[in-house]
Amino acid sequence: MVTVSPLAKYKLVFLGDQSVGKTSIITRFMYDKFDTTYQATIGIDFLSKTMYLEDRTVRLQLWDTAGQERFRSLIPSYIRDSSVAVIVYDVANRQSFLNTNKWVEEVRAERGSDVIIVLVGNKTDLVEKRQVSIEEGDAKSRESGIMFIETSAKAGFNIKPLFRKIASALPGMESLSTKQDDMVDVNLKSTAYSSRTEQQGGGCSC
Repeated sequence: MVTVSPLAKYKLVFLGDQSVGKTSIITRFMYDKFDTTYQATIGIDFLSKTMYLEDRTVRLQLWDTAGQERFRSLIPSYIRDSSVAVIVYDVANRQSFLNTNKWVEEVRAERGSDVIIVLVGNKTDLVEKRQVSIEEGDAKSRESGIMFIETSAKAGFNIKPLFRKIASALPGMESLSTKQDDMVDVNLKSTAYSSRTEQQGGGCSC
């Protein structure tokens, strides 16, 4: 009888202040689209995606957390059993960058060093409004001993490289290189974990 090895599952939790683009990064990765109507995440959203790597298949479980302060009490329980923490800031919002220190500390408090942390500077398309240089982001990541990449969910810049970077850092994956088009959607949004606001706004570069 052929033994089927279980699908390796890894939990990724997305953290960061409100409106930095956590949901937009996930949406671009999952569906390769950018939603110009901003809808704030209420509570926690859950999505999953399978990645086909060179010699194995892994399931990424993506947990999108709300940035609003009133939901902060929910977040530690989602960090607790995560494999990866993706901490996002807006390169056009210096305060969101400064606040990444608190997010890193929160992840370390829950998981110690037993977690992969990735610092992501999003909204690089806002060239004229940039308040945080790539050098500052890189310096902070080195200081904290974490990974770093800049992205633009709106332009689709560096979204797949972000997830390939994560995949290559997962336990047991260090020697693998992932291909450009190795990701396939397998599951749509679960409605059991959250709801969305109905409010719609103008073209937010999230």
